[in-house]
Amino acid sequence: MTPRLVISVSVGLVFGPVLPPFAAGEHPSLPQQPQLQQLPRGTTTSQPSSAQTMEVSKADISAGFKKYIDSSAKKSADKKFHVKYRGKDLSLNLIKVHDDRLSSLGAGKYFACVDMKGTDGRIYDIDFFMTVSARNLKITETSVHKINGKPLYNWKEEHGVWRKVRVS
Repeated sequence: MTPRLVISVSVGLVFGPVLPPFAAGEHPSLPQQPQLQQLPRGTTTSQPSSAQTMEVSKADISAGFKKYIDSSAKKSADKKFHVKYRGKDLSLNLIKVHDDRLSSLGAGKYFACVDMKGTDGRIYDIDFFMTVSARNLKITETSVHKINGKPLYNWKEEHGVWRKVRVS
């Protein structure tokens, strides 16, 4: 298992930064309200190294992310998932995690995109950036990408880094 783990991590580190994760990618920014969540038991780690190396499948990330949304909603008084958008608190229900958009950005960083329905009847496409380490999922950025299918921003690659740009 250890050689497979080392190969998987090595391949991910070598090719992850080179290949665009899904025609959109990592967006550097400061974390907004980091939150931790335990990942499902399917996640494996290597024991002997001082810097813990992880092999995390898309299925593990998807399951951990769904668990994060579910546990956050259960903690709220109205049992909804909450996101701040332009000074407003959006109360949302999960419709779908876009597993086809779930991407490893390398170095334990991941991107996920979800559709959620607001109590206002609108459909929100929410982008999440997260890190995974020691069986924890930590949300580092959350942003509303689309409302009822209309994008609020697009992604553009500039010098190997993906950035949010205005919709033209």
